[in-house]
Amino acid sequence: MVMQTIQTQNNPFGTLTHKMTRLRDSILAAKPYVDPQRAVLATEAYQAHQQEQVDLLRAHMLENILSKMSIFIEPDTLIAGNQAQHNRWAPVFPEYSMKWVIAELDSFEKRPGDVFYITSEAKTQLKAIAPFWQNNTLEDKGLAAFPPKSRLLYDLGVIGATGNITSGDGHIAVNYESVITKGLKWYEARVNTALENLDLTDINAQKQWYFYQSSLIVINAVKNFAQRYAKLALEQAQATTDSQRRQELLQMAHTLNHVPYEPAQTFQEAVQAVWLTHLVLQIESNGHSVSYGRLDQYLNPFYQRDLQQGHITPDKAVELLTNLCLKTLTINKVRPWGHTQFSAGSPLYQNITIGGQTPEGKDAVNDLSYLILQAVSQAHLPQPNLTVRYHKGLSDKFMQACVAVIKQGLGMPAFNNDEVIIPSFIARGVKKADAYNYSAIGCVETAIPGKWGYRCTGMSFINFPRTLLIVMNGGVDPESGQRLLPDYGHFNQMTSYQQLFDAWDKSLREMTRQSVIIENTCDLVLEQGYPDILCSTLTEDCIGRGKTIKEGGAVYDFISGLQVGIANLADSLSAIKQLVFEEQRLTPAQLWQALQTNFKGAEGERIRQMLLNDAPKFGNDDDAVDQLLVDAYAPYIDEIAKYKNTRYGRGPIGGLRYAGTSSISANVGQGHSTLATPDGRFARTPIAEGCSPAHAMDVNGPTTVFKSVSKLDTKAITGGVLLNQKMSPQILRTPENCLKLIALLRTFFNRLEGYHVQYNIVSRQTLLDAQAQPEKHRDLIVRVAGYSAFFVGLSKETQDDIIQRTEQEI
Repeated sequence: MVMQTIQTQNNPFGTLTHKMTRLRDSILAAKPYVDPQRAVLATEAYQAHQQEQVDLLRAHMLENILSKMSIFIEPDTLIAGNQAQHNRWAPVFPEYSMKWVIAELDSFEKRPGDVFYITSEAKTQLKAIAPFWQNNTLEDKGLAAFPPKSRLLYDLGVIGATGNITSGDGHIAVNYESVITKGLKWYEARVNTALENLDLTDINAQKQWYFYQSSLIVINAVKNFAQRYAKLALEQAQATTDSQRRQELLQMAHTLNHVPYEPAQTFQEAVQAVWLTHLVLQIESNGHSVSYGRLDQYLNPFYQRDLQQGHITPDKAVELLTNLCLKTLTINKVRPWGHTQFSAGSPLYQNITIGGQTPEGKDAVNDLSYLILQAVSQAHLPQPNLTVRYHKGLSDKFMQACVAVIKQGLGMPAFNNDEVIIPSFIARGVKKADAYNYSAIGCVETAIPGKWGYRCTGMSFINFPRTLLIVMNGGVDPESGQRLLPDYGHFNQMTSYQQLFDAWDKSLREMTRQSVIIENTCDLVLEQGYPDILCSTLTEDCIGRGKTIKEGGAVYDFISGLQVGIANLADSLSAIKQLVFEEQRLTPAQLWQALQTNFKGAEGERIRQMLLNDAPKFGNDDDAVDQLLVDAYAPYIDEIAKYKNTRYGRGPIGGLRYAGTSSISANVGQGHSTLATPDGRFARTPIAEGCSPAHAMDVNGPTTVFKSVSKLDTKAITGGVLLNQKMSPQILRTPENCLKLIALLRTFFNRLEGYHVQYNIVSRQTLLDAQAQPEKHRDLIVRVAGYSAFFVGLSKETQDDIIQRTEQEI
């Protein structure tokens, strides 16, 4: 049947088919509950197999879950697979952390944002399994493993890493291309061949044996999981009286008996195989940012073949792609409230990458690139993330299509720049063909799909503004009174900016070193007890080396921490340098007193206004402040490059670290623990996100923002240089302004060598109205950081943070 999408005046990409409209409505209407089922099944497997080697234990856990979990097929879906007992329910992963789950059982529904519901039965089930996990989770082991000084920095929130010890790793894209072109049977054959050649008198070979046996278990578990859906589809086909639905279900049954174990033969089989594989990775581990890679590249051959043979139409392909988008949104994750503030809006950061270049350097945009844009626009959802790889040869036609999607107000697509990222990868030892095949992972971070280890970014969060306050206070945290850094002199006694900068340089290097210790500790306990067997099996070259990813199985393994409050640091240093040391309008003691009192009283407010208005601000193409930031960031970039990760020398190319500014919504959470700062920011309020300028400080338009950001060492900040921009929908109503935006983007990427940019196209008035009348704005989507979310589901504090961002003109 040829599908006819309904064209509307508001969406040039058409609208969802009736079937997908009903599916979307049902998913959005689903209340997010905390689901205990996975936790119960995981506990059951751990109790039954706790004596086995950890790889086998983890494999049996996944096998037990996939064989016993509830499955269903929605009445309107064309692809099957569910993460929990109902759509949008969030499973609990007890092996990573249980203390916070039990502690928050009665507060999930009382959250100011990211609310979850929970039944009394679920509470009873979770309480029943909790004793088994006492002192037996990743969090328990991670906290115990931190050296005392590092633990103090972690506990105080100066260096954030909660996600690393309450979750799995994620931040990866596996080799979906091989899954759909060769099938899991190809991986199974590779494992069996490797097993035949092992000499078990060698202890290293014996370790490989455990991994290989585990790989066989999970491959078979996924095969059986697919066949459970095939059986269910057949049962539903036999029960329905709707002839069209019967044919759809029979097709699904045939597909699921075939993929992902066998190679896909059709576009629909390929989409189903990708989805089921992606889904099981999310069931195996709750590490987020599991991404699809270059979907347009590896699915396009299937589409073209079906199209040429008359088996598919563009509309039918779009319907399947919208189905994939809708299913992607069904995946959910419940986090501790403290960590939720770093990930407001319940994002899973599941990124699709389109565009870019071929390994030969030619434009890679194809028919499916356009169809994915169409599908994302029609689905109108905050997930999956959509990233366009920009390069100089990207056509105006495709750029116009991208801007047309941006106009829809999804905060997508984001743009990453090939002209910066590819040379940066090659300089770090990535093979040219692989560098040209990179994809976005999670938010703005980038990696080589199927060949890169975990957490190309997302290792830990260093709060730059709070670190500056600690430095100014002679190494003592003003919040807790704890000494965290060496005493290089108190700000009150400093007589020059150079003294402060020298103290900052030495202190930031020490903070960087401590972040490495925290990250290594997290990696150590994850490697020892929580290998992801399926994820490792589908990542090169874990099978070739007989190692999981955490043991060094990936071809490449570079990682990045995240540095938060970049703009606040710049503006604070600018105010100190000019107003205190150059113009001497403030003494160090006056400024410090104002900070300690949160600008209390008339004098405090006078000083705050001076800080806000009388010194240059980052984001306005002012070298005086922009260079201060470049200089202040340099010690971190230099220092972090000195430290290897735990996989260094164990197989992967790299094993090194680099910088990254993708702070997600950590700017809100870390703002809570940050006192007043020298840029005039009040205590406890959000700090700046990504590398974006502080709210309302970028007053000279988007071009100057681009110029300021481009002065950062983007080729060294390989973990991502996240830039959010906001515009009113009125701006892009005319074709002329759309062309102006394209010209602006080309200038940013071609001449200024920008790394990334993304747009919120929403007016301040709409956001305020959504706060006041959320029931009228259920579908309102905003870009929070490197991801989008439904606005009404955010806490008021995060909503206010988005409302206060500068609204740019063209």
